[in-house]
Amino acid sequence: MILVVGLGNPGPRYTGTRHNAGFMVVDALASGRVAAFRPRFEGDYAELELGTERVGLLKPGTFMNESGGSVRAASSFFQLDPEAVLIVHDELDLGFGELRLKLGGGDGGHRGLRSISAELANSGYVRLRFGIGRPPPDFEGDVVDFVLQAFALEERNELASALERASEAVKLVITSGLSVAMNRTNQRMVR
Repeated sequence: MILVVGLGNPGPRYTGTRHNAGFMVVDALASGRVAAFRPRFEGDYAELELGTERVGLLKPGTFMNESGGSVRAASSFFQLDPEAVLIVHDELDLGFGELRLKLGGGDGGHRGLRSISAELANSGYVRLRFGIGRPPPDFEGDVVDFVLQAFALEERNELASALERASEAVKLVITSGLSVAMNRTNQRMVR
């Protein structure tokens, strides 16, 4: 089994915000394949099959900074090694829609990752970083204000395509392995 976790914040106030990119990718992966998510593991959970793999989809029901408890609950239940957990999260240091896959590493200041690493007592899980870009120079507010805003209009026009690419990257990890998926996914976007 592989557990795919999308990070975000619960509730209608955060729907469609940059910080909920992980939820959006999991929803794109589930679209047309999953009838419904159900409450489980302190979040919303569903399962599907990709190729020969059973895949759990989890959207923690806690706020982003406390995602680790939900991930630990699911990971413990299925007795998963960290490498069988794939976390999808927003990434300020990548341009909008850019994707990067990696195994392990630090949290880079991302409190959701920090919570997961602490709860699993391990940071050796797979990450799919979904680029949301940095605030523009004329942005009034701090980074928290930026990530908790909806995508800009020009980004929303490209969002469905970016989410589909991210969904395909997750599927590639599951069906072809991490190294193949990294080689295809971790290429710079040409704009």
